[in-house]
Amino acid sequence: MGLFSVLLIGGGVVAFLYMRDSAQNSPVALPTADPVPTTTTAPQSDPPSTTPSDPPASEPAEPTPAPSDTKSATSKRVDPGSPLTDDEFEDWDFKLGDVKLQAKKVAGWTYDSCDPVDGQGVLAKNHCLRAVQLAYSAYGGHIKAVQLVLSFPSEGAAKTAATRLASLTSDAVKWHTDRTHKSYVYGKMRSGASKKYVVITVLTADKAAKPMATYYHQYLQSDIASYFLFRDLTITS
Repeated sequence: MGLFSVLLIGGGVVAFLYMRDSAQNSPVALPTADPVPTTTTAPQSDPPSTTPSDPPASEPAEPTPAPSDTKSATSKRVDPGSPLTDDEFEDWDFKLGDVKLQAKKVAGWTYDSCDPVDGQGVLAKNHCLRAVQLAYSAYGGHIKAVQLVLSFPSEGAAKTAATRLASLTSDAVKWHTDRTHKSYVYGKMRSGASKKYVVITVLTADKAAKPMATYYHQYLQSDIASYFLFRDLTITS
């Protein structure tokens, strides 16, 4: 299920959505070239010598919206209802109170249908219209993430698809596995519906980045999902 808060700040509206479902806190079987279930944790290789700085001291609590100083540069402004394209999304630059997280967008793909990312027919069955994939890298490559954003004809279709995907293995969707680590100590998927969209975030981290992997993963998923609460709203004066 999803939990979101809407804040009124200086005449504007800021939303924060924290997505939760049955798949979020479970390791995923990250597929290889042709998505098939594998072990959840691949054999570890020696991590790079450069270690990310300032890892969180402990497992993070759920994100909490702050009444000020909120920033998210997830996307460009687009016309409400316009088709999804990967150009809509830029480098991720997130700020919420004392939390500051960044990731570089290293690749993006736009699909005119959802067929290229539909692993088990769930998307077709729920009439998925269009899809994009986004690849991100953070902490000098110690953290890598791939996001899929899927658009549906209705909120009901998106919610049904998200619920069904949460009950399946990770090969129900296909993504660019070459943009995640081949050897990782953290590898999980988070997913959820937001309005007429489903957002799926696959994130891997090596040993050096494991302390902040969950922390980073939950904010990346929830921030992109919260964006879609207002993407297609038409604001009139």
